[in-house]
Amino acid sequence: MEHSHGIDTEKLRAWWSHRQWLDRPHTGASAAEVLAATGWARSVGGAAPYLGLFARAGLGRAAVDAAVAGLEVHELPSARGCTYVLPAADFALGLAVGAAAPAGELATAAKHLGVGRDEVEQLCLAIERALSGSGPLDPTTIREAVGDAVRSLGEAGRKRGLSTTLPLALGLLQSRGRIRRVPVNGRLDQQRYGYVGWDQPVAGDAVDFARRYFSWAGPATLGHFRWFSGFSAATARRAVAEAGTAPLTPGSDLLMLPELAAEFHEFEAPAEPHYTLLAGIDGIHLLHRDLPRLLDPADAARPLPAGRAGRTFGGEADPQTHLVLDRGRIVGLWEYDTERAEIVHQCFVPPDDALREAVARTEAFVRDDLGDARGFSLDSPKSRAPKVAALRQAAAAGRRSGQRSG
Repeated sequence: MEHSHGIDTEKLRAWWSHRQWLDRPHTGASAAEVLAATGWARSVGGAAPYLGLFARAGLGRAAVDAAVAGLEVHELPSARGCTYVLPAADFALGLAVGAAAPAGELATAAKHLGVGRDEVEQLCLAIERALSGSGPLDPTTIREAVGDAVRSLGEAGRKRGLSTTLPLALGLLQSRGRIRRVPVNGRLDQQRYGYVGWDQPVAGDAVDFARRYFSWAGPATLGHFRWFSGFSAATARRAVAEAGTAPLTPGSDLLMLPELAAEFHEFEAPAEPHYTLLAGIDGIHLLHRDLPRLLDPADAARPLPAGRAGRTFGGEADPQTHLVLDRGRIVGLWEYDTERAEIVHQCFVPPDDALREAVARTEAFVRDDLGDARGFSLDSPKSRAPKVAALRQAAAAGRRSGQRSG
């Protein structure tokens, strides 16, 4: 089967999986080592960072939480202004590439809500004073501490999702490395935070980021990089050129760092399956955000579990459930049923012992370490129930059909 770029699809998928450390467990690697090698982990108050680090290096929650507490890794606003879990070596770069987002929010507030830059800078100073020498303070306590320095933006602000000037100042201070937010209970799969003072340099540019990105995600197109970085077309094009990327094959829009090209051409897709259970927003998907490249066409045409009529899996920008992968191909979908404390999964391939073992291993991790595997902060067992029921039904239908054909 050939990819539209004229390169064997199975080889491409297996290579992406290999570069993502999903072809075998890298036991003994630290959370920071995994993130440096495979890319920043998107965090939206769900289980994605834990599931990704467990799949790649067998890391339990205690080890990850200890790395967060020790500032070996940290959740920071970075690419596109979105929060990712980064290794310490990338803190400066992550803040630099994410800095445009809070600056843009301030410009919008100035235009539509009459918020002046001086006003926000004064608030920034007041927040830094409030946080000096204290433990983590939550936003309510910060607001009380800074008093009149924070201003209500009234009904006009509420309509724009900005009830006061406080989030503008907190966003700017985070992007400058002056403060950081810490999870109140030390866990990444929730969204209650306090803020502490910080003194983190911000450094790096688009070219540095392009080199890092293509080491995690190459081969990738300029469009893939543009999406992940949030850079303008001109900035992305310049960064990709100056990073030294080259077409994978003559005329291909898939680009790669030259130092990886020889390794790619010698690489052979493994003959034996290796299954991993990951979040729907894991880097194997989100670095490119090009779902069809990980799907066989027959699987792309499958209906969404509990989705509206006519919606197919391959027609979505992002998976609506967690994923089962084998050598870079999505071979199944799963969710966690908290009532029965079990993973419910629908597989696109006949189950074997290796798949059953991967499900059992992840199920034990979710049950014993996490308690749940939320996709994002507002995901709950109740909101997930229709998907769980649909997956259970699909799995039962698959078993019946397997018995008939057997």
